[in-house]
Parts: sequence; C-alpha cells; structure tokens
Amino acid sequence: MRLLVGIVDACRITGRSRATHHRRLHPRPPAPKRPRPAPVTALSATERAAVLALMNSGEYAELPPAQIYARELDEGRYHCSERTMYRILKEAGQDGERRRIAIHGAKTVPELVADAPSQVFTWDITKLAGPDRGIWYHAYVIIDIYSRYIVGWTVERAESAERAEELIRETIERNGIVPETVHADRGTSMTSRRSRSC
Repeated sequence: MRLLVGIVDACRITGRSRATHHRRLHPRPPAPKRPRPAPVTALSATERAAVLALMNSGEYAELPPAQIYARELDEGRYHCSERTMYRILKEAGQDGERRRIAIHGAKTVPELVADAPSQVFTWDITKLAGPDRGIWYHAYVIIDIYSRYIVGWTVERAESAERAEELIRETIERNGIVPETVHADRGTSMTSRRSRSC
C-alpha cells in the first residue's frame, strides 16, 4: 500500500498519468502482423512482365520511368502509375542508372622522378613585399628536385618572360649540365614561348 501511495504521489507531483506510467512499465506485446491483402487494382504477374519488357525495350531502355510514363501517355497508352514502374524495376534489380555511361580508367598522374642531381629542375615565381605599401618584387627560384638545392634565383621589379628565359639559360650555363626536364606550373611566364624554347 505504501509503494502504491508513493507511485500515486510521484505521478501527481510530476504531472504524469498513472495509466501512462503503467503502460510504460508493462507494454503490450506487439500484435502479429497479418499479410496485407493485394489491392483489387494490382497488376498481375503477366502485366508486370509486360511493363518490364516495355521499359527494357530498345526505345525506352535508357530512359527513367518518369519519361517512359509521359511518352506512353502522350501516345494514349496507360499501363500503370509511374511509381509502379519504379517498383517493378526495383523488384527486377534494375533501379540503378539506366543510361549507358562510359567508364574511364583511373588516369595516372604524371610524376617527375630524379635519381641524380641536375636531372629535373623546377622553378616558380613568388611575390615579395617591398619596403613601402603597394611595392612588390618578384623572386624567381630554380630548384634541383633531387637535392632540393637552389641552382638559380633572382629578384626583379616585374615579372617577365624575357627575364625568366635569361635566368634559365644562366643557370644551365653555370651548372654545366642541361637538365632532362625543367618543370613549371601554368603561370604566364612559364607558358610563354620564350620560356618553352629554353
């Protein structure tokens, strides 16, 4: 009796119904699921097979059900709802992409490898802040990728393809070895005809 009074008082204080409290402590077992009867308007197995054959025909094989449904209605033919077409495709395991899509293999990323000095040079231009606001200098740097040694550099007031060409030629002459590759990004000075002709 004391326990029952305690639960009644607790429910009153918290504002919770005793019936709710009892249902939470002693839930009803779930009712057994009865098989759902098939609707009267459901398509027969033959009709479903005909709709699937229609969607897989040469004319419609690459189209989604929404377009097939619309085109058939335009021709005055109604087979089933658009949603039923999707269901039929799902049952047949054809609910993925219907269009033929070209599959390209993974592209290999070109990689420059050097196993000795002076085989591959890489160069770039970066801006350096000057002594006053709005004044910038351009640092040209050429690096040997094998040793990470800076083989050539200069600082200029402006970026120019002519100066880039001169720096590359000077670096090659000073180094005494012509590298197999001089790598650069796609900057304007790098893609100029003068730089490419070095």
